[in-house]
Amino acid sequence: MDNGKRKAGLKRLASVLLEKGTIESDWLPAFHAVPRDAFLPTRVWPGIADGTRQAAAVDRTKDPERWFEAVYSDIPLTTQWDEGRHTGDDIGITPTSSNSLPTMVFTMLKDLDVHLGHQVMEIGTGTGWNAGLLVHRVGANSVTTIEYDPDVAHDGAANLFTLGIRPNLVVGDGRRGHPRPRPYDRVIATCSVGSVPHDWVTQTRTGGVIVAPWGPTYGGEGIVRLTVHENGVVEGRFTRSSAFMRLRQQRQDRPPHHLYLRGEPWPAGGVRRKTSLSPARVGGWIEQFVVGVLVSGAFWRTERYQDGSYTLWAYSLDTKSWASADYEPGADAFETVQAGPRRLWDEIESAFDWWQEHGTPGFERFGLTVTKTGQTVWLDTPDRLVASIPHH
Repeated sequence: MDNGKRKAGLKRLASVLLEKGTIESDWLPAFHAVPRDAFLPTRVWPGIADGTRQAAAVDRTKDPERWFEAVYSDIPLTTQWDEGRHTGDDIGITPTSSNSLPTMVFTMLKDLDVHLGHQVMEIGTGTGWNAGLLVHRVGANSVTTIEYDPDVAHDGAANLFTLGIRPNLVVGDGRRGHPRPRPYDRVIATCSVGSVPHDWVTQTRTGGVIVAPWGPTYGGEGIVRLTVHENGVVEGRFTRSSAFMRLRQQRQDRPPHHLYLRGEPWPAGGVRRKTSLSPARVGGWIEQFVVGVLVSGAFWRTERYQDGSYTLWAYSLDTKSWASADYEPGADAFETVQAGPRRLWDEIESAFDWWQEHGTPGFERFGLTVTKTGQTVWLDTPDRLVASIPHH
């Protein structure tokens, strides 16, 4: 441990977060008492602020200066790829555990509005940093943190125990929560969901708060702050965009491309037409969120070419429908092909038109209502329904 580097790093990052307004002064004691570097392994993969891309590994033993610089920067750090199967220094296929963007950590804690005396449940222990911050706030006996991956849980526990922090750490399915005699006042998820588990609701007291990253299958995601009401309904608004790894039990398989074309020659029975909507215009995070809410059961991939052009593919999860849209730099019209019982590109266009007609709302204008039977996304107020989304 290099205390000089730690102190310098803490001071630098605190200044950045304070200047951004993403950390409240009342969280600074926890920030300093629970230093981020104590919760990170020798190798980390630095990310960028939106959390969707990572660089090659930085190894503390080989380049401690660069490692500390990454740790005390306002960036996410991937700590595991492909559920531990990937061991090289390059990036793996899918990041499966990380230490979150500090700005996101502290803005979510602000949303949680947690105070001494609250019972808190955290879904997704990961490296243990967020759990450590919560324990500093409310005490070890008041924090239950749940991690599905036994190896990640082991490492997270070791990080916490090294600093003498001992929350109730449970290895298990985060969807099930962990019931205690007294219901939780606060629940926070550090993994994203497309369906808020009912057990989180039943284990939270009336008036309690659930903070979680929520996003549809297609893409796009935001932090939603939900309040539990007496009738078991939970409801609340989105506060900002986010980019978290999906709760493992809610990850959905994306069928491979060849299942859709079924070996037929191009255009494989698809119907061609031109569109004025550029595929690039539906690629933003909020645009993906809106498309995902309005176009259910669909996902996308891109096929990129050397000249800067690409094909955006949209697929239905049932493998019955697909669409493609060809992007060319500088073009005014773009060729699309659609096949199957659904016209997916038409649906995407309709969703984009809806978004524009309503003033291109950002995440903060959307809200979510969750009941036992399903979820509804709304705009501005709960009576302005955007779409109903079943639990899965």
